[in-house]
Amino acid sequence: MSRPLACALSTLMLATALPASAQTPSALRDLVGARAGQAEGELNRRGYQATDRSEVVGDGRMTYWRKGNDCVSIMTRDGRYASIYQAGRSECGSGGSDRSNATAIAAGVAIVGLAAAIAAHNSHHRDADGDHDREYQRGYEAALHGADYDANHETEGYHEGFLAGEDEGQNRRHANSGWMQNAPYAARQACSRRADEFQNRPYGSSVPIGVRDLGRGDFELTMATGSYRSRCTVSASGDVRSMDPG
Repeated sequence: MSRPLACALSTLMLATALPASAQTPSALRDLVGARAGQAEGELNRRGYQATDRSEVVGDGRMTYWRKGNDCVSIMTRDGRYASIYQAGRSECGSGGSDRSNATAIAAGVAIVGLAAAIAAHNSHHRDADGDHDREYQRGYEAALHGADYDANHETEGYHEGFLAGEDEGQNRRHANSGWMQNAPYAARQACSRRADEFQNRPYGSSVPIGVRDLGRGDFELTMATGSYRSRCTVSASGDVRSMDPG
């Protein structure tokens, strides 16, 4: 992956790790970019306590901190606080709710989706150059965030990125729907990991978009990895029985 793309991805990760409405609390803005070890002590001094909830998201780790009824999520990357966002009160609950966990999975997909899409795309284009990567990213982000197709400035990279972004946006909407809460969190998480392995993609690339209750505690989940589909048969506790092409 080109250096310009790597820098752009860092910006994208901060922008898409949480819903667009999330904001950095004004009282904690000065800690963004601070070294994690030092900032933890400052968080404690300001009344925040770490919860037991921690998740790997892309190339970073998301942790949740509570102060009374307030909750914030902190993304740590390369030993520093990359972002601090206000989170819902339930996000800091003991272990988090199923809905909260589903949101975290969708967030992980949003973060690594572009990187995985470009890596897969470039594998078929002999590692395209930086200009192509930037155009691909421009198209991908436009589609992901619901912008109109820019027909006046289209390029091959932009066009292909836009198509991939449309797929990713649709996957995220389905993954975060109420219907997907019919599948236990452990089952969704296990199938997400197995689908990443099955499609040979980075962890966090796959997300469940459909569920069928097979009875006796087993479920069949339709998994989406970009435009690719697979079927995961799994128990409620997360024991994957089988993984097949979609």
